[in-house]
Amino acid sequence: MTRRVFWSLVVGLTCFLVAVLGGLAFVPQLLYPHLTDAELHAVPSTETRIQLQQAQGQLQNNARSTILQAVAGLLVIAGAVATWRQVQVNREGQITERFTRAIEQIGSENVDIRLGAIYALERISRNSPTDRHTIQFMLAAFVRNHAAWHVGAPNGPEHPTATVEERAWLQILAPDVQAAVGVLARRLPAPVTRGESPTETRLYLSRVDLRGMQLYRGRQLVNTQFRYANLARSWLEGTIFDHSDLKSADLRRCRLQQTSFVEASLIGAYLSGANLRGADLRKADLRGADLSDAELDGARLEGAVADATTTWPADFDLERIELAGVRLIRPK
Repeated sequence: MTRRVFWSLVVGLTCFLVAVLGGLAFVPQLLYPHLTDAELHAVPSTETRIQLQQAQGQLQNNARSTILQAVAGLLVIAGAVATWRQVQVNREGQITERFTRAIEQIGSENVDIRLGAIYALERISRNSPTDRHTIQFMLAAFVRNHAAWHVGAPNGPEHPTATVEERAWLQILAPDVQAAVGVLARRLPAPVTRGESPTETRLYLSRVDLRGMQLYRGRQLVNTQFRYANLARSWLEGTIFDHSDLKSADLRRCRLQQTSFVEASLIGAYLSGANLRGADLRKADLRGADLSDAELDGARLEGAVADATTTWPADFDLERIELAGVRLIRPK
C-alpha cells in the first residue's frame, strides 16, 4: 500500500467517524427537540412533566439506535463489497498466473506438457470469457505452426497428393495438434458488446496438415478458414462447418455423414470417395468441387451452387442434380 493510499484511507475513515458522531449528537435533537421551559410550565402536573421528558429522551435514544444500526448495515455492506472485490482481484491474479504458465508450457519440447497446457487454456477460456478470443487465436496459431502444409511454397507438398495415404490417426501421430483442434471445436462464443450481434470468432486453419483427424459428432468449426488444408481420410461425422471456407481443401475419403456445410465454400474442394450420406450442403458453393465416387444418398443440396467444372458421382445426371435443388451456373 502506498503512502498516498494509506493517508487517503485515514482521512476517509476520520471523516466517516466525525459524521457518525455528529449524527448521533445532533440528529436525534433535530428530530425530537427538548421541551422548552415555557412548554414544561404549561403542564400543571409535575409527574406528567417528568413523564414527557423521559419519553422525549427515549425517542432520542431510539433515533440514536436507528442511526447506529444503519451505520452497522453500511459497514457490513462495505465489508462485503471489499471482500467481493478482493476475491475478484485474487481470481484475476490466479487466471493470469495460470495463463502465463500455460503459455510457457505450450512451447515445451515434451508433448505431454504441451497437452496439459492446451487443456489448461481451454479451462481458462471457460472461466474467463474476456480471454477466449486470445486463446482461440493462440491455439489456431499452434495448429498452423505444428501441422503446416506449405502448399505453393518452394519444395512444398503436392496438393492434393497422388493418393490418399493409409497412415495412423492424427491423435497418434500428433496428439497435441488433435487436442488443439478438439478444443477449438468445443469453443464457447466470445463475449458480445451491448448492441452488437453475436458472431463466431473467425478461425484461420488454412494450409494445415490434419490428415486422419477425428472429431466427435456435434463439434463445431463454424466460420473457419480451411483453404488448401489437407483433411484426407478424417473422421468428421456430424461436425458443423457452416459458413466455413474450404476452398481447395482435401477431403478425400473423409467420413462426413450428417456433416453440415450450410453456406460453406467448397470451391475446388477434393471430395472424391467421401461419405456424405445425409450431409447438409444447402447453399454451399460447389463450383469446381470434385465429388466423383462420393456417396450423396440423403444429402441436402437445396440452393447449392455448381457449375460445369463440378464433378459429380457417376449416378448423378443433370435431372437428379436439378431435382436436388442445385443451382447450376452456366457460362455466359
